[in-house]
Amino acid sequence: MSDNFDSIIGQEHIKEHLRMSISSGKISQAYLITGERMQGKEFIARIFANALVCDDPVDGINPCGKCKSCIQASTGNHPDIITVTHDKPGTVSVDDVREQIVSDAQIKPYQSRWKIYIMNEAEKMTPQAQNALLKTLEEPPEYVVIILLTTSKTAMLSTVISRCVQLDMRPVEDKTVKQYLMTKVGIPDYRADICTAFARGNIGKARSLAISEDFEKIKEEAVRVLKFIKKMDTSDIIKTLKTLEEYKINVSDFLDIMMIWYRDVLLYKATMDADAIVFADEKESIFREAAEDTYEGIEKILQILNKTKERIKANVNFELAMELMLLTIKES
Repeated sequence: MSDNFDSIIGQEHIKEHLRMSISSGKISQAYLITGERMQGKEFIARIFANALVCDDPVDGINPCGKCKSCIQASTGNHPDIITVTHDKPGTVSVDDVREQIVSDAQIKPYQSRWKIYIMNEAEKMTPQAQNALLKTLEEPPEYVVIILLTTSKTAMLSTVISRCVQLDMRPVEDKTVKQYLMTKVGIPDYRADICTAFARGNIGKARSLAISEDFEKIKEEAVRVLKFIKKMDTSDIIKTLKTLEEYKINVSDFLDIMMIWYRDVLLYKATMDADAIVFADEKESIFREAAEDTYEGIEKILQILNKTKERIKANVNFELAMELMLLTIKES
């Protein structure tokens, strides 16, 4: 069965808007979908595009998945669904926009009523590229639909934003994410709990974490550190830092895991509710930590974890930031 609007997890407000647009025949000529990386922006855009080119939509809305247009769309070969690409890493240039959208938009669709342009990472357009796109947005040919996908609306010119229908992605409810991971990805519930807590409503990130071997390794290392940090001496901390260097790209993940652990400790200390613990397979360690730590100590640890994330994002020396953090946790 091919993907359709029912395949989208959450985002009911966006699904409703797009379904209504199709059923009423009032298709806007420019959309701006904003959301985190991996949140499913492109997945939604492609289902919408497929629905627009489908020869025999189900209930007049969902792509049938069987016609020639649907088969072409599912394989990325539909001539009227154009993915805008860029050669320079980190930048969508004025030439990219002129060649792939502005000039191309003057050519009528090959086989459908609509000609649809999907641009991921629209925030990477230079101001010149956005201004080049503006003319097409202001006076688009009647068959053109432009879908811009971005992680940062603030990187877009206000003149571009104002000419688009704005659709903002929202976090998916934790219970929905967990159910999806257990039924569709097939992971046990204790692991689904961790991935759900970690992803914070981002269904794509939750799935990525659930199937990632690296994430499991990082989680195991984080838990090992958390369970034994108070017994570590300086040489143990230095050894831990060298291990963490292997995960430098994912150090933010490592810190987020530690934050979830200490939130478990804080929550259990405050409520004594063992069922609310995310690290369900480490309950005894959580109970022990909650008994030993003060509220002030746990708050101090959560603050240093947040501060360390900010420091690393600001390119402060990795080893120094992490050493300070580990020593603070040990002393707290």
